[in-house]
Amino acid sequence: MVKIVRDLADTSSYWAALWTMCTMPDVHVICDAPIGCFNLVATAIPDYTDAVPHIENVTPSVITEKEVGGTGTGPAVQRTYEGLRDEGLLEGKYLIVVSTAESEMIGSDLSDLVTQLKPGTTFFHSESLTEDEHTGRDRTLQWLWENYGAAQAGDVEVVPGLVNIIGATYGNFNQPSDIAEVKRLVEGAGGTVNVIFPEGTLLSNIADLAKAQVNIVMYKEFGHTLADTLGQPWLHAPFGIQETTDFIRRLGDWLDTREQADAFIKQEKKTTLQTVWDLWRGPQSDWFATTSVGISATGTYVDGISNYLGQELGMQIAFVAPRPRGQGDMNNSDVRKILHDRPPTFVYGSINEKIYLSEAGARMTNFIPAAFPGPVVRRSIGTPFMGYRGAVVLIQDIVNHLYESLYNFLPVDTAYANQRAGQGGANGAPQGPPRHQGNVTGNLPWQTEAKAILDAAVDKLPFLARISASRELQMRVETQAHDRGLGEITPDLAAEVLEMKSE
Repeated sequence: MVKIVRDLADTSSYWAALWTMCTMPDVHVICDAPIGCFNLVATAIPDYTDAVPHIENVTPSVITEKEVGGTGTGPAVQRTYEGLRDEGLLEGKYLIVVSTAESEMIGSDLSDLVTQLKPGTTFFHSESLTEDEHTGRDRTLQWLWENYGAAQAGDVEVVPGLVNIIGATYGNFNQPSDIAEVKRLVEGAGGTVNVIFPEGTLLSNIADLAKAQVNIVMYKEFGHTLADTLGQPWLHAPFGIQETTDFIRRLGDWLDTREQADAFIKQEKKTTLQTVWDLWRGPQSDWFATTSVGISATGTYVDGISNYLGQELGMQIAFVAPRPRGQGDMNNSDVRKILHDRPPTFVYGSINEKIYLSEAGARMTNFIPAAFPGPVVRRSIGTPFMGYRGAVVLIQDIVNHLYESLYNFLPVDTAYANQRAGQGGANGAPQGPPRHQGNVTGNLPWQTEAKAILDAAVDKLPFLARISASRELQMRVETQAHDRGLGEITPDLAAEVLEMKSE
């Protein structure tokens, strides 16, 4: 049996190479690619995910059928290089040529050609056909260090107190906010940020990575190989209250600033974390134990969100689906089935999960973006998921969405609404007659099997909204019964209106 892979949630290592290298201002990349693939990776996808309008320091070689079928891609790359050189676009830049799936499929290897281009030009084989974007980022970071940093770092001495933050590349969900929060935590613990790598870092200064006493790896999916190579102790960026507290204390111990770190934690409990404490003591905390959460995102966010909401706040974790998948992890078809059968109160995910919820008509489930791909802008530095401020943002979002869920089922004055409909709108335009003139909707008898169908529909809803939602669903069915002149609710009518037909 052929197993169909549904809705890929990540991309290839070619995209990773560009999204890593092109964050560096003194780099220009020639991608050995057709024009269409260049447009996707350099313009369309970053625009719809990171709100990056255009990556200007990448140019395609524009390979065509001619190059694929006979001459090879070398002449196309040579022409591209000469055009960039003649326009002055390579002045003060390091030039890197990157392979793509298309060039790799025909076995194009430009290792020799690059020696004939701008002095110092290198060739990076992206392994686009075999590696995903996370492995690709990890390998690209390591390759940049080995080719441009390691040799120059031999005489660099470690400076006490300096900390690197590794992993800042395009295409990472919520990166600006989370990096800003990690930087704040490092400084609060008594450290000084040395290099945020690679975004914004000059390739000519990459050897400065060797100065740091400690390294922070932003994501569990990549960056650890470089951190190990640099040889200094390193930590992953933290989520939640306890993990962040441990992170700050560990930094304080390694930097010999433990007293400052402890003072920072104490102050944060009185300021930043006050919101969490207030919500925990307030009536909102009654909702936490009955709130169910599903998470489909990179493993960094799956682990961080589930540990904070589940372990620290006591919410029910309905499912977790880390990307990229590990052995035994749920695939997208598994996630889709859960969201169709029994969607939780909240789903953190990508556009995939949002589509699945729409397919299921799960309007009572609150969707919160937590991963790319997805048409969502996360460029503000004020909405982290990581650190102490992230703990506040996450709980604040959940409580506000719970309020919104309740609001959607508040009773309205239907008699007044019908009267307004008969009189016309605010501008005097007729709005049509009331839907049920002379009839009072509600309190029709229900056959036993019909009531069981209603109960099953209510049972699929998030716990918090069931009381209000059950009344709304009942009224929806009884409205149809009135329209059809029925004196009681039958199983067929209930199944039709509530879309609970057996498959």
